[in-house]
Amino acid sequence: MTRPLRLVAVSGGLQRPSKAAALTEHLMDLIAGEFPCEQRLVELGQLAPQLAGAVWRSHLPDTVERELAAVEQADILVVATPVYRGSYTGLFKHFFDFIDQDALIDKPVLLAATGGSERHALMIDHQLRPLFSFFQARTLPLGVYATDKDFLDYRLQNEALIERATLAVQRGLPLIELTRHARYATAEEMVAA
Repeated sequence: MTRPLRLVAVSGGLQRPSKAAALTEHLMDLIAGEFPCEQRLVELGQLAPQLAGAVWRSHLPDTVERELAAVEQADILVVATPVYRGSYTGLFKHFFDFIDQDALIDKPVLLAATGGSERHALMIDHQLRPLFSFFQARTLPLGVYATDKDFLDYRLQNEALIERATLAVQRGLPLIELTRHARYATAEEMVAA
Protein backbone atom coordinates (compact mmCIF):
# COMPACT_ATOMS: atom_id res chain seq x y z
CA MET A 1 0.00 0.00 0.00
CA THR A 2 1.42 3.37 -0.99
CA ARG A 3 1.10 6.46 1.12
CA PRO A 4 -1.11 9.40 0.11
CA LEU A 5 0.41 12.27 -1.84
CA ARG A 6 1.64 15.18 0.26
CA LEU A 7 -0.41 18.10 -1.03
CA VAL A 8 0.73 21.44 0.36
CA ALA A 9 -0.86 24.78 -0.41
CA VAL A 10 0.70 28.16 0.30
CA SER A 11 -1.63 31.13 0.67
CA GLY A 12 -0.04 34.55 0.46
CA GLY A 13 -3.11 36.18 1.99
CA LEU A 14 -2.24 38.53 4.81
CA GLN A 15 -5.45 38.28 6.80
CA ARG A 16 -7.88 35.65 7.98
CA PRO A 17 -10.26 34.86 6.43
CA SER A 18 -8.55 35.24 3.08
CA LYS A 19 -9.77 34.86 -0.49
CA ALA A 20 -6.37 33.43 -1.44
CA ALA A 21 -6.72 30.77 1.27
CA ALA A 22 -10.28 30.01 0.19
CA LEU A 23 -9.10 29.56 -3.41
CA THR A 24 -6.21 27.28 -2.37
CA GLU A 25 -8.53 25.16 -0.23
CA HIS A 26 -10.93 24.77 -3.15
CA LEU A 27 -8.09 23.70 -5.45
CA MET A 28 -6.71 21.27 -2.85
CA ASP A 29 -10.13 19.67 -2.49
CA LEU A 30 -10.33 19.19 -6.27
CA ILE A 31 -6.93 17.47 -6.34
CA ALA A 32 -7.79 15.36 -3.29
CA GLY A 33 -10.91 14.24 -5.15
CA GLU A 34 -8.62 12.61 -7.74
CA PHE A 35 -5.86 11.13 -5.56
CA PRO A 36 -5.51 10.13 -1.91
CA CYS A 37 -3.80 13.15 -0.32
CA GLU A 38 -2.55 14.47 2.99
CA GLN A 39 -3.48 18.15 2.80
CA ARG A 40 -1.66 21.01 4.50
CA LEU A 41 -2.35 24.73 4.17
CA VAL A 42 0.42 27.21 4.93
CA GLU A 43 -1.07 30.65 5.61
CA LEU A 44 1.67 33.27 5.32
CA GLY A 45 -0.37 35.94 7.06
CA GLN A 46 -0.18 33.82 10.22
CA LEU A 47 3.62 33.50 9.86
CA ALA A 48 4.26 37.18 9.06
CA PRO A 49 5.40 38.24 12.56
CA GLN A 50 7.88 35.35 12.66
CA LEU A 51 9.23 36.05 9.17
CA ALA A 52 9.65 39.80 9.61
CA GLY A 53 13.27 40.85 9.66
CA ALA A 54 14.68 37.36 9.07
CA VAL A 55 17.55 37.34 6.61
CA TRP A 56 18.88 33.82 7.07
CA ARG A 57 16.91 30.60 7.31
CA SER A 58 18.90 29.60 10.38
CA HIS A 59 17.39 32.59 12.19
CA LEU A 60 13.79 31.50 11.65
CA PRO A 61 11.76 29.96 14.48
CA ASP A 62 10.82 26.27 14.36
CA THR A 63 7.21 27.04 13.36
CA VAL A 64 8.38 28.68 10.12
CA GLU A 65 11.02 26.00 9.53
CA ARG A 66 8.33 23.30 9.71
CA GLU A 67 6.25 25.09 7.07
CA LEU A 68 9.28 25.53 4.79
CA ALA A 69 10.10 21.83 5.18
CA ALA A 70 6.49 20.89 4.37
CA VAL A 71 6.71 22.85 1.11
CA GLU A 72 10.06 21.30 0.22
CA GLN A 73 8.81 17.76 0.97
CA ALA A 74 5.47 18.15 -0.81
CA ASP A 75 4.60 15.96 -3.76
CA ILE A 76 2.27 18.64 -5.17
CA LEU A 77 2.08 22.36 -4.46
CA VAL A 78 -0.80 24.77 -4.82
CA VAL A 79 0.22 28.41 -4.45
CA ALA A 80 -2.04 31.45 -4.35
CA THR A 81 -1.36 35.06 -3.58
CA PRO A 82 -3.30 38.27 -3.65
CA VAL A 83 -2.06 40.64 -6.34
CA TYR A 84 -0.25 43.58 -4.81
CA ARG A 85 1.01 46.31 -7.12
CA GLY A 86 0.90 44.00 -10.11
CA SER A 87 2.77 41.09 -8.52
CA TYR A 88 2.75 38.62 -5.63
CA THR A 89 2.97 40.03 -2.11
CA GLY A 90 6.37 40.75 -0.61
CA LEU A 91 5.66 38.26 2.15
CA PHE A 92 5.00 35.54 -0.45
CA LYS A 93 8.36 36.24 -2.10
CA HIS A 94 10.13 36.48 1.27
CA PHE A 95 8.84 33.02 2.23
CA PHE A 96 9.96 31.45 -1.05
CA ASP A 97 13.36 33.14 -0.72
CA PHE A 98 13.99 30.68 2.13
CA ILE A 99 13.08 27.58 0.07
CA ASP A 100 16.11 25.57 -1.04
CA GLN A 101 16.61 26.29 -4.73
CA ASP A 102 16.73 22.57 -5.62
CA ALA A 103 13.82 21.44 -3.42
CA LEU A 104 11.08 22.04 -6.00
CA ILE A 105 12.75 20.49 -9.06
CA ASP A 106 10.10 18.68 -11.16
CA LYS A 107 7.42 19.27 -8.50
CA PRO A 108 3.94 19.96 -9.97
CA VAL A 109 2.73 23.42 -8.95
CA LEU A 110 -0.77 24.78 -9.53
CA LEU A 111 -0.62 28.59 -9.70
CA ALA A 112 -3.45 30.83 -8.51
CA ALA A 113 -4.01 34.46 -7.59
CA THR A 114 -6.73 36.77 -6.37
CA GLY A 115 -7.28 40.43 -7.19
CA GLY A 116 -9.76 43.24 -7.14
CA SER A 117 -10.38 43.13 -10.89
CA GLU A 118 -9.55 41.16 -14.04
CA ARG A 119 -6.80 43.58 -15.05
CA HIS A 120 -4.15 41.65 -13.10
CA ALA A 121 -5.04 38.17 -14.38
CA LEU A 122 -1.81 37.87 -16.39
CA MET A 123 0.16 38.17 -13.17
CA ILE A 124 0.07 34.39 -12.97
CA ASP A 125 2.04 34.04 -16.21
CA HIS A 126 4.21 37.13 -15.83
CA GLN A 127 5.13 36.86 -12.15
CA LEU A 128 4.32 33.47 -10.60
CA ARG A 129 5.32 31.23 -13.51
CA PRO A 130 8.85 32.75 -13.78
CA LEU A 131 9.36 32.45 -10.01
CA PHE A 132 8.63 28.72 -10.09
CA SER A 133 10.61 28.29 -13.30
CA PHE A 134 13.62 29.49 -11.31
CA PHE A 135 12.98 26.57 -8.95
CA GLN A 136 12.70 24.23 -11.99
CA ALA A 137 9.23 23.23 -10.80
CA ARG A 138 6.65 21.97 -13.28
CA THR A 139 3.93 24.57 -13.27
CA LEU A 140 0.60 23.12 -14.38
CA PRO A 141 -0.69 24.41 -17.73
CA LEU A 142 -3.61 26.49 -16.44
CA GLY A 143 -3.54 28.99 -13.63
CA VAL A 144 -6.61 30.14 -11.73
CA TYR A 145 -7.30 33.84 -11.19
CA ALA A 146 -10.22 35.03 -9.06
CA THR A 147 -11.59 38.50 -8.39
CA ASP A 148 -13.49 39.80 -5.40
CA LYS A 149 -16.82 39.33 -7.18
CA ASP A 150 -16.12 35.58 -7.57
CA PHE A 151 -16.54 35.05 -3.80
CA LEU A 152 -19.43 35.15 -1.40
CA ASP A 153 -18.48 34.89 2.28
CA TYR A 154 -15.02 33.63 1.28
CA ARG A 155 -16.42 30.78 -0.81
CA LEU A 156 -16.23 30.51 -4.58
CA GLN A 157 -19.58 31.37 -6.11
CA ASN A 158 -18.83 32.16 -9.77
CA GLU A 159 -19.65 29.09 -11.90
CA ALA A 160 -17.20 30.08 -14.64
CA LEU A 161 -14.39 30.28 -12.08
CA ILE A 162 -15.39 26.96 -10.52
CA GLU A 163 -15.28 25.38 -13.99
CA ARG A 164 -11.87 26.99 -14.66
CA ALA A 165 -10.54 25.58 -11.37
CA THR A 166 -11.83 22.12 -12.25
CA LEU A 167 -10.30 22.36 -15.73
CA ALA A 168 -6.96 23.51 -14.28
CA VAL A 169 -6.83 20.43 -12.07
CA GLN A 170 -8.00 18.09 -14.88
CA ARG A 171 -5.33 19.46 -17.23
CA GLY A 172 -2.69 18.90 -14.55
CA LEU A 173 -3.66 15.31 -13.74
CA PRO A 174 -1.28 13.68 -16.26
CA LEU A 175 1.69 15.52 -14.70
CA ILE A 176 0.54 14.70 -11.18
CA GLU A 177 0.11 11.04 -12.22
CA LEU A 178 3.67 10.97 -13.64
CA THR A 179 5.01 12.44 -10.41
CA ARG A 180 3.05 9.90 -8.38
CA HIS A 181 4.37 6.96 -10.41
CA ALA A 182 7.94 8.26 -10.27
CA ARG A 183 7.73 8.60 -6.49
CA TYR A 184 6.28 5.10 -6.09
CA ALA A 185 8.98 3.62 -8.35
CA THR A 186 11.68 5.30 -6.27
CA ALA A 187 10.09 4.04 -3.03
CA GLU A 188 9.95 0.48 -4.40
CA GLU A 189 13.61 0.67 -5.45
CA MET A 190 14.56 1.74 -1.93
CA VAL A 191 12.59 -1.13 -0.38
CA ALA A 192 14.19 -3.63 -2.77
CA ALA A 193 17.71 -2.39 -2.00
